[in-house]
This record gives sequence, C-alpha cells and structure tokens, in this order.
Amino acid sequence: MNHTLSPFHLAIPVDDLQKARKFYNDIFELEEGRSSDHWVDFNFFGHQLVIHYKPKSEEEKAHSNRVDGKDVPVPHFGIILEWDVWENLAKMLTSKKISFVIEPYIRFEGEVGEQATMFLYDPCGNALEFKAFKHKEQIFAK
Repeated sequence: MNHTLSPFHLAIPVDDLQKARKFYNDIFELEEGRSSDHWVDFNFFGHQLVIHYKPKSEEEKAHSNRVDGKDVPVPHFGIILEWDVWENLAKMLTSKKISFVIEPYIRFEGEVGEQATMFLYDPCGNALEFKAFKHKEQIFAK
C-alpha cells in the first residue's frame, strides 16, 4: 500500500489541563490552536495534538518493555524528526533541565535502524519519544 504522509491527530488525557498546557507551551514551545475549558489543540511538529482533561484513574499503572537494555514506557507517542532537528531538540530540553526517562542517546548504533532517541513524561504521566533515524529509508527495515 502506498500512502502519502498526512498530519496525524492524537488526543491524550491529562489530569491537570493548565499544568499540561504550560508544559507543551513552555517546554516544547508549541503553537496553540483552539481550546475550551476541557481541551487544547497544539501544533505538534505539523500534527494535531489535543490534550483533553480526564481525571486520573487509580487502575492506571505504568508499564515498560526492554529495548536495547532500557525500560521503554508503554504506551508512548512521539515524532520522528530529521537528525539535526532531533539534536537541537535534545539540546533545548537538556538546557531546560528536563528529567528524562531515557536520556538522549544513539540506539542500535552501526546497525540497521540506527536511531537517536529520548523519552520523557509530560506532567500528567503521558510518555513521549522523540527519535531520528540515521538513514530515514530504514524506518521500517527489518
């Protein structure tokens, strides 16, 4: 199947709308779109990210899977960036003293699918991954 790349729409729950809004505004410097008392749209690297207020449930537990010797939070979402954009974002987040779940590093170095990656949580517990592939044509390579 051949697909043209289109902007995605992702709606995520946040238990503190104002804290999450400040995080995405101040930390990532995302442009804000429409909003209400219960949700806010952001331009997430050309995609539509919407934070929706949802009270936190006691049943929700953190989970992770081992990848390249690190505990990757599941679920998570993110974006694949150009290598230099990823490097600049990593520097910016580090300068803002972000607490990373997995600090910026190169995964699968010298192998098929070599990638730069980093993981962090927003203030409401949503896990985010930002990555860049050394060779973009290997995004889906086995």
